[in-house]
Amino acid sequence: MMTVFFVVVVDLLGFGIVLPLLPVTGEDYLKPLFPHEDQRVTRGMMIGLLLSSFSLMQFLVAPAWGRLSDRIGRRPVLLVGLVGSVVFYSLFGYAASLTAEYALTALVLMFVARIGAGTAGATIATAQAVIADSTPPEKRKHGMALIGAAFGIGFTIGPIIGAMAMKYTDDARLATSLTGYIAAGLSFLALILAITRLPETRSSAFATRSTRRILDLSAWKMALTTAAIGPVVLTFFLATIGFGAMESTLARVIKDTLEIKAANAYWLFTYVGFVLVLTQGFLYRKLAKRLSEKTFMIYGISLMAVGVVALGGVCYAKTWGTPTGGDTDSGLAQISTTSQASVAVVDYHLTQPDFGWLLAGTMIALAVAVIGFAFLTPSAQALVSRRAPPDRQGEILGVNQSAAALARIIGPVFGNSLYDATISHMLPYLFGAGLLVLMLPMVSRIRRD
Repeated sequence: MMTVFFVVVVDLLGFGIVLPLLPVTGEDYLKPLFPHEDQRVTRGMMIGLLLSSFSLMQFLVAPAWGRLSDRIGRRPVLLVGLVGSVVFYSLFGYAASLTAEYALTALVLMFVARIGAGTAGATIATAQAVIADSTPPEKRKHGMALIGAAFGIGFTIGPIIGAMAMKYTDDARLATSLTGYIAAGLSFLALILAITRLPETRSSAFATRSTRRILDLSAWKMALTTAAIGPVVLTFFLATIGFGAMESTLARVIKDTLEIKAANAYWLFTYVGFVLVLTQGFLYRKLAKRLSEKTFMIYGISLMAVGVVALGGVCYAKTWGTPTGGDTDSGLAQISTTSQASVAVVDYHLTQPDFGWLLAGTMIALAVAVIGFAFLTPSAQALVSRRAPPDRQGEILGVNQSAAALARIIGPVFGNSLYDATISHMLPYLFGAGLLVLMLPMVSRIRRD
């Protein structure tokens, strides 16, 4: 368990390094291709597709990786995935090094790199299967929280490394290129660690000898039609859409609302990772002795909704100080009349919240949303794992991971498209919060064991 924990940490470092700068760098390449103001929504949609292409491949291949791990073992699948991460993060580093005159080539290579890295990263479900192999059912949620803590550490240390890359160069594009190469190097370290330290955990008693194809939709049918598993997968899927609309636009909120430079934006992502580690590594594991998975899911969805709508409120607060003309410091209504007509023109000026209040609001909103997500994720994964047949652990966990990946496709596309639809940028957060609230009644359909 500890070996796969460290493998996931090091592999997720690469993902945490690249993610914060990707929307900003993608926008730099998109502006030469879509330069007009009326193409803002198109640029936002393309950024969403670039972000979600990683998850698209996870959606397509996660069940296949899981089924393959049930057949040949967890270890070889994880090793192949790490090799792919090395190759495609290196390609991403090269793509981000191209200048703006090669914008189209750079974007194409970025999409290829993200698609390849998503295919390789879909083995996270196999890592979850290792945890399932190594824990008894009553301790399963503790084990899944360990994977969540590994994610958190990756998202904490990864952004710090990215921040150091930004200190090395003030050019966000070159910094993104450097982070791609660093991610490839870290994935290589994870590969060496897995080769030397990771044992095979799949029991030969549960080895799948089926001749079914690797690409087989029967696992989806089984998961979604099973009363004990289907509602869990569906709830996790829809809740992840709402959360994904928020997390995919965070880099743009940092840039547009907080007006923090890219060199310092990494620190907020580090903060998110720290909250995730603290929640899943300590708080969740402590509360798990008293709370059931279903209760955790209710609390998680509720907290996520509050956090997401609060972040939308921060974005809206930024527009309070947008004047329609005149002296922006007066904070009072000014009335002027023209000599031709006695028409009063009223110009309202509202005091804009200062940076400290906006930053504090953002940090509180993120903490609440992340704590909610940290409650939901291991609980759903533990329920799916405990209720899956022992000989199909990897396959069914792959379906759950695939559903979450599909949500991370839909979420960024909706989020980034809605983000540019208004000046306040608050629509994706209202959408996400509304979807999360609608999920609460679904939790009642999740029966007890």
